[in-house]
Amino acid sequence: KKRVCVIGAGASGLTAIKCCIDEGLEPVCFEKSHDIGGLWRYEEKEKEGACVYNSTIINTSKEMMCYSDCPIPDEFPNYMHNTKIMEYFGIYAKKFNLMKHINFNTSVLSCEQEEKGSGEVKVKIRNEKTKETSDFEFDAVLVCVGHHADPYYPLDAFPGIEKFKGEYFHSHEYRKPQGYEGKRVLIVGVGNSGGDIAVELSRQAKQLYWSTRRGCWVMNRVSDQGLPVDIINTTRITTLALKLLPISWINNIVEKQLNARFDHQMYGLKPKHRFTGQHPTINDDVPNQILSGRIIMVENVAKFTEHEVEFKDGRREEIDVVVFATGYRFRFPFLSDSILEVNDNKCRLYKHMWPSSVKNNSLAIIGGIQPLGAINPISEMQCRWACRVFKGRLNDLPRPEVMDQSIDEQTSNMAALFYKSPRHTIQADHVAYMDEIADQIGVKPNMFSLFITDRKLARKVWYEFCSGYQYRLKGPGKWAGAREAIMGQKSRMFCPLHTRATTKSSKSKKKSLLSYYWLVAVAIGAFYVYR
Repeated sequence: KKRVCVIGAGASGLTAIKCCIDEGLEPVCFEKSHDIGGLWRYEEKEKEGACVYNSTIINTSKEMMCYSDCPIPDEFPNYMHNTKIMEYFGIYAKKFNLMKHINFNTSVLSCEQEEKGSGEVKVKIRNEKTKETSDFEFDAVLVCVGHHADPYYPLDAFPGIEKFKGEYFHSHEYRKPQGYEGKRVLIVGVGNSGGDIAVELSRQAKQLYWSTRRGCWVMNRVSDQGLPVDIINTTRITTLALKLLPISWINNIVEKQLNARFDHQMYGLKPKHRFTGQHPTINDDVPNQILSGRIIMVENVAKFTEHEVEFKDGRREEIDVVVFATGYRFRFPFLSDSILEVNDNKCRLYKHMWPSSVKNNSLAIIGGIQPLGAINPISEMQCRWACRVFKGRLNDLPRPEVMDQSIDEQTSNMAALFYKSPRHTIQADHVAYMDEIADQIGVKPNMFSLFITDRKLARKVWYEFCSGYQYRLKGPGKWAGAREAIMGQKSRMFCPLHTRATTKSSKSKKKSLLSYYWLVAVAIGAFYVYR
């Protein structure tokens, strides 16, 4: 068997192990911590690498975030707390017997490709308990460390911070809201972490100020009729509409809908860019906290003094605590620049996966992408592709020069859509990207064939949300339970909501004449036949 090194046992690493097993490869996973889960494993004390805060709830609904052959239990909530996500990871690992392949408390120090031979990779590891190092040789490597481990902490962009007498830290260090009672808190940055922490601390602090340089568009988790927002937006028919409609129309439609809930300009949140120019902030509580005065929106920071912060518009406020929710940097310290060089969060990866410099495509980056949707099924799809390439069951990837040309086009498309920022270097549309990778493997649903052979399933695949189960209907990795999973995805979504019986309205629905169109057609036909 070919041996594959899997670096990391988080959301991407777990599915990487499973996909290796599916293809008859031998996975050896190295995880520097003591347990699985990566970003989603909460720890009270600061840990090396990514970590959620105690109250973190995921922004993607359970049917959209689950792996394609392991549905999340019916009774689990649609938006899961980090403890529930860890519980699901445990279910997944146990179902496919993944734990035996993981070496915990083991850090990867370096990965170097052999100059001679067929592309083998030398991996140096360190046991974090004994501090002993060892060298291994693998046929291929899957890098599954994510992109939320290295905080972006640009203190040099904030004049006077060295004089500031208050407390300041990166959101990466934040854990709980206790201890901030009666304090004046400033949050810098309007991403998802900034929004969540701002809302949570606004309930404890004397006053919460939220600073933004560009503003943001705020979306609800709870959308029309109380449905999860990604259930409505992440569909094939919506993706087709986005391709066909002019981008200005899309922006007008979405912005009008978002402003119908609360006027972003009136609330001090309206950004300088259109909706499609930025990754949106997902939060249901921000407008309520602004309306009740618990959050005050302020301009970008101009400078710090010992006890005050001056903002770009001249406003000055006394501040006790500053939380910099300024995002993360991509970092692969164990990879040499000859394999993958990262500059300002930009790294040249074919299809967001393959470094063009690696001989025989024996190394792939998994989960290094930012979709407007769930990462788990995308990481799984990437692993399915990579493992088939490692196994030799697919044709070779394009030549390096063709890869580079595709990377240039990919970079140009992102630059045209998003405003220039380190956070907008790995963006992708969820459905389009999943289809693109699925096409490489041969598992993309054939809508024409489905509408001929199974119209009920075809309607689900086309009109309902694009869950990972769709990519298990045919081809390599086909799962016998895929059709049943798709047909039951809405009932699993409603299951945790139906905990109390309610009485349906007894009002009878009046039917219009059009509802009897078939009778009208028969009557007209009979008239022409028997006249």
